[in-house]
Amino acid sequence: MHPRIPRQSAREQGGPPPVPPDGDVRLSAELTAVVSGARRRALRDGDRQIDTAHLLHSLLDADAEAYAVLDAEPQLPRLLGYLVQRSIGYGLRWQGTVEDSGAVPVVPAADGLSPLAAGAMEYACARAERRADGPARGIDLLAAVLVDPESRAVEVLTRAGIDARAVFARIEERLSEGIWEGPPRSSR
Repeated sequence: MHPRIPRQSAREQGGPPPVPPDGDVRLSAELTAVVSGARRRALRDGDRQIDTAHLLHSLLDADAEAYAVLDAEPQLPRLLGYLVQRSIGYGLRWQGTVEDSGAVPVVPAADGLSPLAAGAMEYACARAERRADGPARGIDLLAAVLVDPESRAVEVLTRAGIDARAVFARIEERLSEGIWEGPPRSSR
């Protein structure tokens, strides 16, 4: 038995555009899970696109390496509070707007990603290619969302009292010391 009303895609219904499937071979399994989590957050929050704050939140929830970078921050609980309350408080002013600071070269936005989030994904993949030790990991994406000082991820970090440049420097230092060489850790 067929329904009387044909199903419509989200795009036809005027909803958020579909996000491409998580099959990018340039991403580690952990980073693929992070992107899936960010997609769920964006949809739950009623946002049309995944932005860098969605990616940051998902990184902290699902990626042990990314969490370890911020674990020593005394302001981490405040940061997590801002991220959790995004849909009812701090991030309300972002609803219905596109994250694009204009500070970095425009990367064609992938369906479902803000221009800055799409650029961060490309930057993370480029970092992994330069390292030549496998696909992009969460630590690459964390560094990528910190690059543009106008990104929503940096705005939330700053609001929580965390210096994004210092976090980026910590990532670079740990990578240069070989702390994160090899396969990513899967639990925290």
